[in-house]
Amino acid sequence: MATRQHQNPSPPPETARIRLSHLSSHIMGSPNPSVFTASRVAAAPEDPLFGLAKAYREDPSDKKIDLGIGAYRDNNAKPWILPVVKKADDAIHNDPNLNHEYLAIGGLPDLTAAAQKLVVGAESPAIREKRICTLQTISGTGAVHLGGLFLSKFHPLKPTIYLSDPTWANHNQIFTNVGLNIAKYPYFSAKTKGLDFDGMVQALQAAPTGSVVVLHACAHNPTGVDPTQEQWRAIAAVMRERNQFPFFDTAYQGFASGDLNRDAWAIRYFVEQGFEMCVAQSFAKNFGLYGERTGAFHFVSAPGSDASEANAHIASQLAILQRSEISNPPAYGARIASRILNDPVLFAQWEEDLRTMSGRIQEMRRGLRERLEARGTPGTWDHITSQIGMFSFTGLNEAQVQTLRSKWHVYMTKNGRISMAGLNTNNIDYFAEAVDSVVRQTSLRNELVYRVSSSTISTDMRTNNLAKKDVSRRKAALLVFVYQ
Repeated sequence: MATRQHQNPSPPPETARIRLSHLSSHIMGSPNPSVFTASRVAAAPEDPLFGLAKAYREDPSDKKIDLGIGAYRDNNAKPWILPVVKKADDAIHNDPNLNHEYLAIGGLPDLTAAAQKLVVGAESPAIREKRICTLQTISGTGAVHLGGLFLSKFHPLKPTIYLSDPTWANHNQIFTNVGLNIAKYPYFSAKTKGLDFDGMVQALQAAPTGSVVVLHACAHNPTGVDPTQEQWRAIAAVMRERNQFPFFDTAYQGFASGDLNRDAWAIRYFVEQGFEMCVAQSFAKNFGLYGERTGAFHFVSAPGSDASEANAHIASQLAILQRSEISNPPAYGARIASRILNDPVLFAQWEEDLRTMSGRIQEMRRGLRERLEARGTPGTWDHITSQIGMFSFTGLNEAQVQTLRSKWHVYMTKNGRISMAGLNTNNIDYFAEAVDSVVRQTSLRNELVYRVSSSTISTDMRTNNLAKKDVSRRKAALLVFVYQ
């Protein structure tokens, strides 16, 4: 007789689920250890400009002035929508043929074609010979980044990027983030508050062959100091001799002088001289499309038998890079800029709006200089009117800037840069008074320190024959008194 085997009955389904849940809880009870701990990932410093804007917003004073923001303001310190932008915007909203479909990887063709003509000129040999390609980008930042990516991947020398000292702060991060080394060339003279042309030329002459030199096409940020056309010619000659590669950043075309052609002169001259080059173009300032992030990147190939074919290859590689970065650029701001650039009536109105913005800024420059000179503020202030564009490098030091902020509620970057667009007829007298106060305070302190250092102590030494340690102690005490 066969033996019957004993079999355990299967647990009910509910019991099985409970057991599985308990087992899962036991296994997953403790989380995996974190790779990105606080000790491994340090806290990044706050962006200085955005931190400054936050401090300004939180200041309850009704006298506060924001001179840090890199955006145009009208005479009432309000954002100004260009009338031509408003008109183009209305037309777009009423166009039944528009939708929210993706743009091409390279952006809106009508915009990129118009952007080319705007920056290098409609009759440029680069356009005629089909050796310039253009992609729409996330404003100027995206254009610089795309150019940096391309240079990092395809430049055979992995070149050093030479930046002006000082330059737009974001230049440093953009190029280092794509693996390129940066160096600096002298640009601003603290003594003259103008261009250190000799220092710049000497640095370029010493820079290695093939170096990439980032140049501000107009309205240099942060100094507001631009080379003359004669100086641009000399810079081009040095770079030609050293076989260096220009990378132009143009964020203020038309906004600087009110003349689109004048503000593009340097770029067009370098193209005419046959340079191979990159151009990063922003439409934030000159269209007031700050938050729409509209811009373009241009690559100009050097003249040659295969220039057109080479440029087409470059365009294809730029598109691959752009695809992996942003896929495709935003449409809204591009449609506004494109409509204005391609409509002769709107274009003429845009030029008038540019003259309005640049004219008001020039008026504020003259007004500030006149007020400081009328007060007899120590120092010279002609640099306020000789500089150009949105920003002015005042020459104020970090301590003076801090006093302006703490005592006068004036917000500006610690290097003394101010946005002229933040001044208006309602606050310019107050600002001039504030600057006069801190400059006089510093001048008085310097005079007292000089007297303490060179006169008082030396007299004591002659009359009393003090020991050296007593001299040092008394001198330190007097200096503390002066600064208090």
